[in-house]
Amino acid sequence: MIFNSRKSPRLKEWDYTTPHWYFVTVCTNNHLHFFGEIINEKVNLNQLGKEAMYLWNEIPSHYKNVELDEFVIMPNHIHGIIILNDVGSRHASTKDKINNKEGGTCSAPTLSYIVGSYKSAVTKWANLNRYSNFRWQRSYYDRIIRNEKELYFIRNYIKLNTFKWDLEKTISENLNI
Repeated sequence: MIFNSRKSPRLKEWDYTTPHWYFVTVCTNNHLHFFGEIINEKVNLNQLGKEAMYLWNEIPSHYKNVELDEFVIMPNHIHGIIILNDVGSRHASTKDKINNKEGGTCSAPTLSYIVGSYKSAVTKWANLNRYSNFRWQRSYYDRIIRNEKELYFIRNYIKLNTFKWDLEKTISENLNI
């Protein structure tokens, strides 16, 4: 039996529990427009889009070492900056553990765990609310933000994403993240 092994888009030498700033893009499967539409360069979210936004903003309430920065929901993808802080620098009960929403503790979550949990929560809500055909793309794109200049450009990219929608949505290279 031959298994199709897919190359991970994550940096092999990077520990994704490392306190750092990360730029994340998560796309819907086949880039289908599940979250709403762009009208006059503004995002008009449908119910699924509104819930996806709500659940994104809830991420820090589940992980005490996580903060969020710039974020946008587009019709078929999201862009956001996730900040992983040192577990000991926020509201954690010990230096090595963080409290999760259910009151238990877990090791500092990886970026993949956080994004996977978010994708799972959106999918669960979608399935319970008649969006049964909703699916995410298998993985997600991340970039480790290396300095203030890069952070500045990424924040601007996120903020201006709706303005560039009509221009960029037809360029296939922009969809293959």
